[in-house]
Amino acid sequence: MSRASAPAKRFAPFVGGPGLQGLAMALALLPGAAFACALPPSVILTLPTGHYITGAALTVALTAVMGAAAARLPDMRAHLLRDRPERLPRIALTYASFMVFLIVVLAGILGPNDPMHNLLTLVFWTGVWIALPLASMLFGNLWWGLTPFHAPIRVLRGLIGRTRGIGLSRLGHWPAVLGLMGFSWFQIVSLSPSDPETLLQAMLIYFAVILALGVLEGEDWLEKGEFLTVFFTMVSRIAPFWRERQGGRVRSLIGWPGAQVLRMPPFSLSEMAFVTVALGGLSFEGLSETFFWLGLIGENPLEFTGRSAVMGVNTLGLFAAWGATALGLWVVLSLGRHWGGQRFAAGPVMLSFLAIAAGYHTAHFFITLLTSAQYALYALNDPLFRGDALLGLPPFYVSLGFLSVPWVMSLLYAVQFATILGAHLLAVVLVLKLVGPHARALAHLPMTVLMVGYTVFGLWLLSTARGA
Repeated sequence: MSRASAPAKRFAPFVGGPGLQGLAMALALLPGAAFACALPPSVILTLPTGHYITGAALTVALTAVMGAAAARLPDMRAHLLRDRPERLPRIALTYASFMVFLIVVLAGILGPNDPMHNLLTLVFWTGVWIALPLASMLFGNLWWGLTPFHAPIRVLRGLIGRTRGIGLSRLGHWPAVLGLMGFSWFQIVSLSPSDPETLLQAMLIYFAVILALGVLEGEDWLEKGEFLTVFFTMVSRIAPFWRERQGGRVRSLIGWPGAQVLRMPPFSLSEMAFVTVALGGLSFEGLSETFFWLGLIGENPLEFTGRSAVMGVNTLGLFAAWGATALGLWVVLSLGRHWGGQRFAAGPVMLSFLAIAAGYHTAHFFITLLTSAQYALYALNDPLFRGDALLGLPPFYVSLGFLSVPWVMSLLYAVQFATILGAHLLAVVLVLKLVGPHARALAHLPMTVLMVGYTVFGLWLLSTARGA
């Protein structure tokens, strides 16, 4: 499981009644039981998720069929809201972010070794990896001004008078692909990714490597070679609000979610690989927590023996998920191009999967955000866990009681359901727009089947019983 949700899981025994949990777990173990819903952090309620999944699958399929048959699709143009001069240069924003990064690292070193109270752990897993992507999906690429890499690289290159690179840009996005693969393994498989000391070591090593490569190649290389920069840039393309900067001016725009995607150039092979790794990693992270996967690898989900016991098999599972995702996409794109011609080229069509990657990230971490954000706020108020109140907040207790309220859980699942369904519907519309109205309708059949399958799989991951 993601260590971002570990703090909340530790309090799971206090959420809900034992009778309800025992009943739901028993139902989850029955063959064909489709009504057990286990959402992190280990909260199990009975919801008619089978109806949700069936309805979503039919909706995606009908949208694809009707969209392919329609003569006209929604006009996804952008509309200008404001055009003004740039007020703060990027170097100033990213320098401030670098200083904040150093402060958080120092707080992580001096703070408690408990992941639930260590500021470094909570800021990274809850803030950077969950909250910031969600905010970027609404308001554009916020990482542009929040990255801690840009300023120190630019300053160091200026100090040593370096103006040339070493050719790393010719590698395209492959360094970012390797970075995302390593991070996914660290997050999903490694023994203790939320341990403050382990996380601190990993962050400092990664920062040093990126800093050295950036100084050698230039700060512009980050847009291709640094996985967080690439990830935030990609998911921000779904945002309905965004900014464009050029010639010292900032243009604020509004448009349909995904309107930016239609203006992007076709993906290169390395960019397609990055999206594939992101989708495969998210899918396996959800799968690895389920009773189904734990039973498949011989683990009792009610008596989990620990991450160390499953590191080997989960490593194989993660690579298998990447391989299966790549194979599935290759088959679908190949069939679509065979039946639809050059218009169904992989580069443009793969742009549509940005919507699915963004939707999966949102739905998968939504409950974790609601729970872990409380711990993050507590840590910001008292970073060294010594009774301080830096934010002026009185002492408070982290509450997970809302997870035991049936109507609240139904509402939360409805939000996740709408996120998954909306992401796939947007992806269907984007495919139709990217391919154009002149492609044969038959060419969309493989992609439609894949979209329906992905919808069912994603909703099943959210609703099936989870362990560990």
